[in-house]
Amino acid sequence: MGLKTFLKKEHKTPSQDEAASHYPASEKDGIEEAHGHNTDIRTGWTGDGYAGASEYPNATGENYRTLGRWRACVILITIEVGIGILSLPSALQTLGLIPGIIAILGFGGLTTYCGFILLQFYQRYPMVTNLVDCALYVGGKPFEYFLSVAFVFNLVLICASVNITMSVALNTLSNHALCTVAFMAFPHIVCWLLCIPRKLTFAAAAGWVCTISTVAAVLVVMIALGISGPQAPPGFNVSITLVGKPTFVETVNALLNIAFAFAGNQSFISVMAEMKNTPRDFPPALFMQKAFEVVIYIIVACVIYGLAGDAVKSPALGSAPRITAKIAYGILIPSVLGTGLVIGITAIKYMYITIMRNTKPDQVNVHNAFTWTMWVGLGALFWIASFIISNAIPIFSSILNISSAIFISWFTFGLTSIFWLHLNWKTQWSSPRQKALAVLNYAIMMMTIFLMVGGLYTSLTALIDIYNNPEITLNGPFTCADNSIF
Repeated sequence: MGLKTFLKKEHKTPSQDEAASHYPASEKDGIEEAHGHNTDIRTGWTGDGYAGASEYPNATGENYRTLGRWRACVILITIEVGIGILSLPSALQTLGLIPGIIAILGFGGLTTYCGFILLQFYQRYPMVTNLVDCALYVGGKPFEYFLSVAFVFNLVLICASVNITMSVALNTLSNHALCTVAFMAFPHIVCWLLCIPRKLTFAAAAGWVCTISTVAAVLVVMIALGISGPQAPPGFNVSITLVGKPTFVETVNALLNIAFAFAGNQSFISVMAEMKNTPRDFPPALFMQKAFEVVIYIIVACVIYGLAGDAVKSPALGSAPRITAKIAYGILIPSVLGTGLVIGITAIKYMYITIMRNTKPDQVNVHNAFTWTMWVGLGALFWIASFIISNAIPIFSSILNISSAIFISWFTFGLTSIFWLHLNWKTQWSSPRQKALAVLNYAIMMMTIFLMVGGLYTSLTALIDIYNNPEITLNGPFTCADNSIF
C-alpha cells in the first residue's frame, strides 16, 4: 500500500511526462480508437495523489518512476505477506491438507492472472495510479465515487482486523490486565499518532518491518511446535486430515481466509505507476512475488497444521506453547502497528487528496492550519470508525471473512474481470483464445459473486454462532471479556 519513495536512485531517469505512456502518441491513439475508447479523458489535477508521491511533486528534478523489477518484487512481497498468513493453518484444518494446498495454489494462480489483467489495463490507461482511478475509465464518475467509498471502507475493515490482532496480543502478554475495549483503544490511538506525518516515506519503510516481524513470529511458532508440540491438554495426539468434511459455512469461511492472504492485488496499479518500464519489469516481478508467496504460504500452513493438528488456532501464533506464543506475539507487535500505519495513511491520504482536489486544490501541498486540521481530522475520523467496527465485531476470523466477502473478493478478483471485459468487449468472442479468456473471466466474476453473497451469509452465521456459544466469553460487541489465546 505505501510505496517506497525512500528507494529512489540518484541517477537521472525519464521525466514524469516522458514516462506517462509506454506507447508513442499515434500508436496509443490508434489503440484507443480501435477499441472505442475516448482518447481525451482527463482525471484532472493529481498533485501527490499517487501512492508514494512526494509532497512537493513539482520540485525540480522530482520523478517518482524509479522502480525496477527487483525492488518492485520486494515491494509486492511486503504489500501482501502479512497478518493474512496467520489464518492459513486453521483453513487447512477445516478443508483438509490436500484441498487446502489446492486452494492456496488456486488462489495464487488466479491472483497472478488478475495481476496480468491489471497490467493490460495500465498499459491502455497509463495515467491511472490506483483502482479508483481505473473506475473512472470503466464506469465514469458514478462508478469512481462508488468505488472510492468501497475502497475506504475496505481499508477500515482491514485496520479493524489489525487492531483486533493487537488486542489479542496485549491480552495474551498481560494475562488480560485491562478491559479488552481498552486494549482495542490503545493501538488505535498509537496508529492515529503514527499517521499524523503527511509524507509517505515513513510509512513506506514500515512495509519491511511488517513482513520481517510477521515471518519472524511465524518461524518462532514453527520451531517451538517442532520442539515442544502444541498448546493442548495432556495426552493430546497430533493428527492431520488429508481431506476434511467441513460444512458449507466452514468451507466458505476457510476459502475467505485464504482469499484474504492474497488481497494485495488492489495495490498493484500503484506499484506499476512507480516503475521505470512497467511492461518489461512488472511481469517478472509479479512471477517472483507470487512464487515466493505461494511457497511461503504452503510451508507455513502445512508445517504449523502438521505439528499442531486439531490444536491449531487462528491466529496461528496461539498454537504454540504458552511462553513461546507470548514471545511470538511480542515479535508481532511491530508488524501490527506497521500494518496499521501503512493502511491507515493510505486511506487518509486518499480522502485528503480527494477532498482537497474539490475544495482548495492549490493548497494540497501547503502546510497551514486548514490543511493540518483537515489531515488530523480525517485521521481521527478514520481510526474512530475502525475502533467502532473492531469492537462491534471483536472476532479475528469473523472480521477477516466479512472483509473478504464484501470487499476483497471484488478488489482482488471481480474488478479485474470487469476491466478485462472493458478492454475486450468488442473482441471477446472473436477467436478461440478470446472465447476461452471470456469464459474464464465470467467464471471469475461468478466466483466473486458467490464469495460475496455466500461469504457474507456464512460469516454472519459463524459470528452469530460464536455469540450464542456459552463456552465463549467474547460473546458480544464492546465487551471487556478476555480474547487472549489462553
